[in-house]
Amino acid sequence: MLSVIIVTYNGMKWLAKCLASIPKEYNMVIVDNNSTDTTVQFIEQNYPQAKLFKEKENLGFGQANNKGISYALQQGAKYVYLLNQDAYLEADTIDKLVKVHQSQPSYGILSPIHINAEKTRLDAGFSLYVSYKHNPHFYSDFVLQKSKQEVYEVPFVNAAGWLVSREVLLNVGGFDPIFFHYGEDDNYTQRVRYHNFKVGVVSNSFMVHDREDRVLKKLRYGSEAYFKQREKELKVKYANINNPNVEEYNRRLAKTNKNYIQQLMFLKFKNAKKHKEMYRFLLRIKAEIENSLIKNKKLGSWYLNV
Repeated sequence: MLSVIIVTYNGMKWLAKCLASIPKEYNMVIVDNNSTDTTVQFIEQNYPQAKLFKEKENLGFGQANNKGISYALQQGAKYVYLLNQDAYLEADTIDKLVKVHQSQPSYGILSPIHINAEKTRLDAGFSLYVSYKHNPHFYSDFVLQKSKQEVYEVPFVNAAGWLVSREVLLNVGGFDPIFFHYGEDDNYTQRVRYHNFKVGVVSNSFMVHDREDRVLKKLRYGSEAYFKQREKELKVKYANINNPNVEEYNRRLAKTNKNYIQQLMFLKFKNAKKHKEMYRFLLRIKAEIENSLIKNKKLGSWYLNV
């Protein structure tokens, strides 16, 4: 039994193609994060067989997926497939992933190859996950027309299309709630690898990821967007149970506080305010990171209701 989990939020731009691409033999579990467009109505009218959770608030990507995963496991699912609302499957995408997992169960996460909406090239973000740095064979095997491996191990691939087994979910858990949107899949792959499972890309399985190539914008220091981005980066780095570095974080905290005091002494109040804001920010997320490290090192169905 396999359930496809889709988290939706104002997804009408993609939803018809996304849901139509899911083979009928799979259970469909949808968690809507309080959409304000016609997403919910579209699902109710066209996919009444789907299990639909209509949230009253935006749970974020990770927690919404946790709700869908929990339901699927309660119903006896042996696998879940996490599918972005802006992604479309081929008819045999999931079947090929399941076949690989059955022969190589050491893989905790299996992903298809992500291609762009026009099916003319790899998704730009995905192309980085399979670079020479992360797996020296992927591009070489394709370009040199060598015999392809069934699956290529990588440290990370984003959660736009993940096959995850029941065993992994019960031993690693769900997405860590210290992440709201972005960073949760980085953290999850870290945890999967810590608990001796692998992350892989299956060479004959494909999925369209219909997203624009994003250009990173320079964020104004002190803005809400700046602190959200910094929070994600710091949590991904310091909540990594494969390389925990609480001492380094504490040194960063102490240095920020020292800079604040020095700027006050030199009567540079504007700079002092910046350092004070950063110190409070670092202090606020410190406990979350420490608690995350303690919990996620242990086996268990963390963050799931099973």
